[in-house]
Amino acid sequence: MYAHRKRLGAALGSLAVIGAVAGFGYFRGDLASPVVTAHAADTQPTATEVDVATVLSQTITDWQSYSGRLEAIDRVDVKPLVSGAIVAVHVKDGALVKQGDPLFTIDPRPYQAEVDRAAAQLAAAQARATYTATDAARANRLLADDAVAKRDYDEKQNAMREAAAAVKAAQAALEAAQVNLGYTNVAAPVSGRASRAELTVGNVVTAAANAPVLTTLVSVSPIYASFDVDEQTYLQYLGRDRNAKVPVAVGLANEDGYSRKGVITSVDNRLDTTSATIRVRATLENSDGALVPGLYARVRVGGGAPHPAILIDDAAVGTDQARKYVLVVDASNKVQYREVKLGAMHDNLRVISAGLKPGERIVVNGLMRARPNDTVAPHMVDMTGAAKTAS
Repeated sequence: MYAHRKRLGAALGSLAVIGAVAGFGYFRGDLASPVVTAHAADTQPTATEVDVATVLSQTITDWQSYSGRLEAIDRVDVKPLVSGAIVAVHVKDGALVKQGDPLFTIDPRPYQAEVDRAAAQLAAAQARATYTATDAARANRLLADDAVAKRDYDEKQNAMREAAAAVKAAQAALEAAQVNLGYTNVAAPVSGRASRAELTVGNVVTAAANAPVLTTLVSVSPIYASFDVDEQTYLQYLGRDRNAKVPVAVGLANEDGYSRKGVITSVDNRLDTTSATIRVRATLENSDGALVPGLYARVRVGGGAPHPAILIDDAAVGTDQARKYVLVVDASNKVQYREVKLGAMHDNLRVISAGLKPGERIVVNGLMRARPNDTVAPHMVDMTGAAKTAS
């Protein structure tokens, strides 16, 4: 019995020694178990895949963005200048017309009759003036021979002068009648696009201050873009030299960019103290006629000298309370937290005024999956392409 117990104790001691050696080897890694090694390999974390782009460095010109409206340079409400019935409408709705093109015709017959009457009165006045001039000349010869009384001579001279004045009055009456006759042909005062005809054939119009509008004309090209700029923009770009041509870029509501170019041609003479803005107008070409007055316009005002700038995709910027930051990927693909100072937008890219250097790599997609000090698997993309995709 005692020998059996002795052998059992020796066996248990050997097992304890083997277990201790195995355990020591496991923790040191010298005698790792194949099962433990495989499990450790399966649970080892993999690097997060993120899109990374290189920071851009470009020479740019600063732009300030504003909202405005398009306005026609010339806008005319066409009204009748003489009374009468409309006998013809020559303009079509929305048609392009040139200055002098006929738009409406008002019955010209009464005004033609007035022209004929005034012409007859002028002829009579001219005949009277011819007779009195001849009579005055005769009296002048007789006076030299003392063959006519001085009183009769003065009367004939006075009659000649009255007849000459009557001729001028008749001429003026004829010219007025001709002007009124010309007003029966309502012509386009400016070149542009016509609105619809507000009155048609058969309607009687009256020449007065409250006369009805026949149609409206607006010029087509060039066209104004009117907007209000803040005081800082005025002082920085517009107030230094009013003769300088400050460039602007204009985009419509359905456009992402700015398809039209122009220059500022008018700055108001006072600042509105209520809104702290000043009214500005830019002129741009509209040769295709696509722009119409009243359209909403996005206007960018450029100024200052070109300068180098750091540009990144705006989607790569994160917000940490009141701070803005980006995630920089270093040469060992490790993520670094970097606080930045933002500038304005430029061609769908964000200007970084402080915090980044040219050539550095930043995370542009997968910002929420990356953490500072993490090692990532970067997938290089183009910074401009990333900005277009985000927009």
